[in-house]
Amino acid sequence: MLELDGSFGEGGGQILRTCLALSLVTGKAFHLRNVRARRAKPGLQPQHLMSVRAAAAVGQAEVRGDSLRSGDLVFQPGSVVPGKYQFDIGTAGATGLVLHTIYLPLAWKTAAPSEITFTGGTHVKASPCFHFLDTTWRRYLELLGIHVGLRMIRPGFYPRGGGVVQASVQPCARIEALRLMEWQGVRRITGVSSVAGLPEHIAARQARRATSRLQRGAIDVNIKEQTWQGGPGTVLTLELDSKPVPALFFGLGERGKPAEKVADEAAEQALAYLAARQPVDLHSADQLVLPLALAEGASELRVAELTSHLLTNVAVIRQFLERDIVCEGKEGKAGTVAIR
Repeated sequence: MLELDGSFGEGGGQILRTCLALSLVTGKAFHLRNVRARRAKPGLQPQHLMSVRAAAAVGQAEVRGDSLRSGDLVFQPGSVVPGKYQFDIGTAGATGLVLHTIYLPLAWKTAAPSEITFTGGTHVKASPCFHFLDTTWRRYLELLGIHVGLRMIRPGFYPRGGGVVQASVQPCARIEALRLMEWQGVRRITGVSSVAGLPEHIAARQARRATSRLQRGAIDVNIKEQTWQGGPGTVLTLELDSKPVPALFFGLGERGKPAEKVADEAAEQALAYLAARQPVDLHSADQLVLPLALAEGASELRVAELTSHLLTNVAVIRQFLERDIVCEGKEGKAGTVAIR
């Protein structure tokens, strides 16, 4: 059984999710101490607890310590079984992070498709929103030969939650390596400024502010306004026509946060990516390294930022897989990730 300390590196839920995924992929049991020790609310919070239970369900695992706020977890995997699953977080916890935990074992370790319905948050702080998953993450996976279909039935914002996302995961016999080293530029930014259960003028203000921040040089900016059912909540997404897949950045509203601040949040991320002039955005880098560690060939990526999430994820992967993964550059700056 692998002994792991959840307080190292960024000390958050990424360690837990990668451990769960790789345990199911490799068949190695693990004992994780100090779960999410570096977070304001350490231990298993609802979305992390659901990640554990979802992994246990699809992988017929034996688990000890799967309770709310638990800081100590033992996970012994069984066989991964494809099928139809439903997971209700019960809060606005991120549905996308639960999906990140189980998609790879279902794709890599089974011979039949799976259909999963998640209930919880679709657009919540400090996690990939549905539109990022569908626009950027899913398309990167397609380049690797992993096919995940996504559909948002209903949006869910903090604190109410209640969003519903359906995912289909196809079996994958081989994961392709990836080499992305050249920046190919951005000519167009399209966006959606959405409100749910809030006045429409908020969407208009978000769109106006983001457009004024992003109009520069030869880049064309076009942001549409939408009104969704449900809520209350608001989100602004910005899709850049980068290659080989679009990069998407977003800002989220919250009580007392001006619409202009939501727009600034998204625009500043997009501007930072444009300034870095690297093909892989900072969020995709740490999400790609896990499936690429299972690819047969060597991969090499130029990334917009070497984040603590990425470096921590690499350290966890090394505990489960004998794969040479090298990150060149300084944390917080652009760099190169090589998987040999």
